[in-house]
Amino acid sequence: MKTAIYPGSFDPITNGHLDVIKRSAKVFDEVIVLVLVNPNKKGLFDIDERVKLIEKVIGSLKNVKVQSYKGLLVNFMREQKARVIIKGLRAISDFEYEFQMALMNNKLDPNVETFFMMTRAEYSYLSSSSVRQVAEFGGCIEGLVPDEIINEVLSKSKTFK
Repeated sequence: MKTAIYPGSFDPITNGHLDVIKRSAKVFDEVIVLVLVNPNKKGLFDIDERVKLIEKVIGSLKNVKVQSYKGLLVNFMREQKARVIIKGLRAISDFEYEFQMALMNNKLDPNVETFFMMTRAEYSYLSSSSVRQVAEFGGCIEGLVPDEIINEVLSKSKTFK
């Protein structure tokens, strides 16, 4: 069984993330969406809230599950006996950062490989941070995040200020 790990902060999950999840689920036997804490990012949702939001939107994908982890990605990979990391790319700037991370992960565990999946053009501008900013200032986030979580994102953004 080929298990792939799709790691990220997903704060919140966007339609771009969901697209990568759905496409990955067609390629791999199992996909684990791994919610990680990025100490360099100020979060809107705590890690447990992010897991619940993702679970809410992936319900129909039977070979996808969500977990959270605090620690090195390669350690989680070893625990799961997984060898594939999936990373979505929007632009050249994403590639530079993700390429460095892929090399570091491979250095830490030579059995780990990173697969890069290009975003669809309609999501190339989309990021969790831009969604948070639009929501915080009362803008429309329809089409940016899955419909099932729009209310949670807007509600949390109002209390986040």
